[in-house]
Amino acid sequence: MIRLFTRAGEKRIKAGHAGTLDPLATGMLPVLLGEATRFSAVGLNADKTYEVTMDLSCQTDTLDAEGETTARFDIRINQKDMESILPRFTGNLEQIPPAYSAIHVDGQRAHEIARKGGKVVLAARPVVIHELRLINFLFPMVTLRVCCSKGTYIRSLTRDIGTSLGMGGYVTALRRISTGGWPEAMMLPFDTVAKQHEACILPLQQWLRHLPTILLQKVEAQRFVQGQRLQMNSEIQGEVTVTFEDILLGTGIMKPGMHRMVLHPAQTLPSAQRRLLS
Repeated sequence: MIRLFTRAGEKRIKAGHAGTLDPLATGMLPVLLGEATRFSAVGLNADKTYEVTMDLSCQTDTLDAEGETTARFDIRINQKDMESILPRFTGNLEQIPPAYSAIHVDGQRAHEIARKGGKVVLAARPVVIHELRLINFLFPMVTLRVCCSKGTYIRSLTRDIGTSLGMGGYVTALRRISTGGWPEAMMLPFDTVAKQHEACILPLQQWLRHLPTILLQKVEAQRFVQGQRLQMNSEIQGEVTVTFEDILLGTGIMKPGMHRMVLHPAQTLPSAQRRLLS
């Protein structure tokens, strides 16, 4: 990926992603380039939507199809039983992450400890399930659509749903269909990116589209990119993007001042500094 977007003779461009996927998962993985990597937290902290298929008849140590089977279950349920249990797993929940995860425990990844036969004890974490909907039921396979907060482990969710039914619940297929509200239609296969990479780039302003925008005049813009606070005639509060003409200067925080709102620089872009201060 980095090689695709690095021009010959120039310094290798920075690249980063906005949220890892489980090894068997497919779907949306936003990639940020250059200065955009400064705003990866937008994706990391965003709500995400998944479609997951789970098998109720077994459980595995990794809570997915890549693990070893640890239990089998002969109980049967129908679609109505499944639909009736889902409201219990909607809203604010306390969720224990899988032992096979990238969480650090005493300086090691939890999955490294688990693969060596060690015992992994992880504390429950608060998560939010905004939507949990049954897409398909063909026992013992169940497909759900899940819209959830950051930090949610879909493998833990399927485990907990299965446990509540007295059954297993391991992931057989997982696809992320949205990050931060980006539609599924925005996804591109890697082959397309490899062949038409320049055409695949979106402006950083679109990544920050959820923020209101403050438009500055040139003198104000020069002060902003130098890290100076600015008094503004505005009713906007909170995080904003800051622009001058068609130039994105960065992001700031609008806070009440003594008499007017004050724009505090948060992230200023080096490219804007070069254009305005050279």
